[in-house]
Amino acid sequence: MQIYLPIAGVAVTALVPLGLGGILGLMSGLFGVGGGFLITPLLFFIGIPPAIAVATGANQVVASSFSGVLAHVKRKTVDFRMGWVLLAGGLVGSSAGVLLFNMLSRLARVDLVGQLCYVGFLGRSGARMLQESLRALHRARRSGPIKPMRRPQHGWVHKWPLKMKFRAS
Repeated sequence: MQIYLPIAGVAVTALVPLGLGGILGLMSGLFGVGGGFLITPLLFFIGIPPAIAVATGANQVVASSFSGVLAHVKRKTVDFRMGWVLLAGGLVGSSAGVLLFNMLSRLARVDLVGQLCYVGFLGRSGARMLQESLRALHRARRSGPIKPMRRPQHGWVHKWPLKMKFRAS
């Protein structure tokens, strides 16, 4: 049985969204990861336009984050000061994203740029994980005790202005 998704303008088999939701819910609960980064490419694969897929993933992240924060408020493990800073940055970033999205829509390139950015981001993340895994394998094969990597105490990030300390975190 086909169902029509009017916002996406696509017809899909009724079991596909139910199956995706069930699999993502299981994976999110089992591994403790949000399903936002999983749902977007899966929606791409079933033919949902990129803008709709990203918005759907964002809604899923908001819902799971809200339920998670309610549980942590009861345990008093929420750093509200950091939350307000992240909220301010998120509002500025999402406003810039809306302006960029509108500009790309006028140029009729929003789908291409969205997909390329998403693939680039996931590719970079995967390459970094591969690099770290190869580095760990190389260290394990060396003879002698394994020395922990020393990170610089004050890197380039520490030179930025407007530093804040979040003591509750």
